[in-house]
Amino acid sequence: MNLSFHKYEAIWAVVQAIPAGKVATYGQIAELAGWPGCARLVGKALGKLSPDSAVPWHRVVRASGQTAPRGDGVAEAEQRMILRGEGVTVSDRGRIRLVDFRWRPD
Repeated sequence: MNLSFHKYEAIWAVVQAIPAGKVATYGQIAELAGWPGCARLVGKALGKLSPDSAVPWHRVVRASGQTAPRGDGVAEAEQRMILRGEGVTVSDRGRIRLVDFRWRPD
């Protein structure tokens, strides 16, 4: 198993733990996965997910609280729609108030 895949698995495990109705930032996920300062690696890992993956990629947002498409081209509109369906308030411009919806693991 190569090191990149090991890193991706750690990232996917953290993302899998984000509960419905909450979001986490790329940087937050990187830190929790043991790779602080590697927010871009989180984006790469999410882009490697298969389209039918159960990993809730849509719960990961930019540090500003802004939605962002997955690396494989999945539209931000889809991310917004899924988050709204989970009860997250998302502005028309894709902004989420992190103070209200950021995941705080125990």
